[in-house]
Amino acid sequence: MLTSVAVSGYRSLRDVVVPLHGLDVVTGANGSGKSSLYRSLRLLAGCGRGDVVGTLAREGGLQSALWAGPASLDGARKRGYAAQGLVRKGPIGLRLGFATEEFGYLVDLGLPQQTSGGEDSAFLRDPEIKREVVWAGSVMRPGAVLVRRRWSVVETRASAAGDWDAGWDDDWESDPPEGNGRRAGGRSRGWTELTRSLRPWESMLTELADPERAPELLRVRRMIAGWRFYDSFRADPAAPARQTQIGTRTPVLADDGSDLAAALQTIRENGQPGLDAAIADAFDGAVLDVTVTDGRFDVELHQPGMLRPLRAAELSEGTLRYLCLVAALLSADRPPLLVLNEPETSLHPELLPPLGRLIRSAAETSQVMVVSHSDALIRELGVADDDGAPVGLGSPARRLTLVKDLGETFVEGQGLLTTPPWSWGSRR
Repeated sequence: MLTSVAVSGYRSLRDVVVPLHGLDVVTGANGSGKSSLYRSLRLLAGCGRGDVVGTLAREGGLQSALWAGPASLDGARKRGYAAQGLVRKGPIGLRLGFATEEFGYLVDLGLPQQTSGGEDSAFLRDPEIKREVVWAGSVMRPGAVLVRRRWSVVETRASAAGDWDAGWDDDWESDPPEGNGRRAGGRSRGWTELTRSLRPWESMLTELADPERAPELLRVRRMIAGWRFYDSFRADPAAPARQTQIGTRTPVLADDGSDLAAALQTIRENGQPGLDAAIADAFDGAVLDVTVTDGRFDVELHQPGMLRPLRAAELSEGTLRYLCLVAALLSADRPPLLVLNEPETSLHPELLPPLGRLIRSAAETSQVMVVSHSDALIRELGVADDDGAPVGLGSPARRLTLVKDLGETFVEGQGLLTTPPWSWGSRR
């Protein structure tokens, strides 16, 4: 289970570390940074899928996604000065990371290098991966680093007995790139080189994960690959979820709901409990069927008093979205992390109690984050206000309220003692 997520330099998230508990409900006013936190998690997942650079480019490039304020707001806060730009001491970049109790991962994205005297590339909107680190434990420390990437060079800690020099400080700050972690004469400093030709748009998670040479990368990649994100399913007449589709066994609902009927049928045939109860709970005794004609799947909802069932193309927006949420929350393959962005959109208030029960049930076996404006849904989730409440799968929901001050997002009530420990290290 993720215990913390850290973001630095992304939109309003200048430098924030968010604690996670099992079932977390992210709230806050419009513009407080909820969507930025959701997007930053998707960017992290993109490292495991190999599309983080493309995702940022579609947002307008790294320059558009970067924190737009000054490097420090101390003067504005402490002495009432207007926010002013300062001479930047560190490199410009966007940093993302997460930690569990067993291991952590971070990625540092920066601006592409400009050519001097030659023609500029047409891909200057593409960010570059400058650094990646995988470490053991919940906090990155020099001695806990397992795999490290700096620019094109990737190294893994050597496992041969006696190869590790306990006196060597392996922080990147004291390891010049030309040395590449090796002593004069080629003797290893405890690191085995995996490659020195990783391209700036490639993640070491996708290119170098190997059960023998880099099992740590494989473990992180597999974990990230299981994360799922659902963000306001379309429900217009042309929505993918309304169309009949060729169906195959579908243990995971697509993020646009295009394989809704096949996903619901997979849940039923896999014997997942709760499907019929979730439909009857929300729609007063209704019964769900999935019809198959020449391999094309469609949904039919039988409701009391209706002479015929309603197909997906005929359902109301709220009903269709609720069915998509049912398919996501009762998935045949339970994800390690499920993130729902404003699931209450277009739902009638009467559907929020059954939705809350579905989310709590899913949180028994998966870590869940819900980004929501709805006080009614938050009440249904039974948020615990006690800081000493248990954490982990099946624990009470915890509220994370985001607030913004001088354009910067904070977790409300978070202080030095309540912020999870985190270290970014350095590119140098």
